[in-house]
Amino acid sequence: MCANCHKLMDPIGLSLENFDAVGAWRDRDGDTVRAMGNPIDASGQLLDGTKVDGVVTLRKALMRQPELFVGTLTEKLMIFALGRGLAYYDMPAVRAIVRDSASQNYRFSSLILGIVKSTPFQKRIVAVDDARSAPLKTAAQ
Repeated sequence: MCANCHKLMDPIGLSLENFDAVGAWRDRDGDTVRAMGNPIDASGQLLDGTKVDGVVTLRKALMRQPELFVGTLTEKLMIFALGRGLAYYDMPAVRAIVRDSASQNYRFSSLILGIVKSTPFQKRIVAVDDARSAPLKTAAQ
């Protein structure tokens, strides 16, 4: 059961293995202060058969179909921005953001602006933190 998900996730994680928890580059796993530890093997194979051996090859693989990567990124950013999961009725907005950002080479700023200008974000419902249980208000109110 576990192998099904790991076949998908592991190659991506392994290709980023040279970065430690705070983003510093490392060539060895373990005691990097004394240059001890095992050498890092950042190689793997994506589900489509593409071999990756680090950040550069992972980026190239992801950029072969940028709309897939940007679509997933946009979904995750929308979830954060809305403070809830996405539903089927949010997906046209996600697709529009991805489509519109293509003309700007998928710049991160175009994704953020697309989300902020989207109908789901503009019409989201924000809970009012009130001890008297005030009614819910829309973001525009």
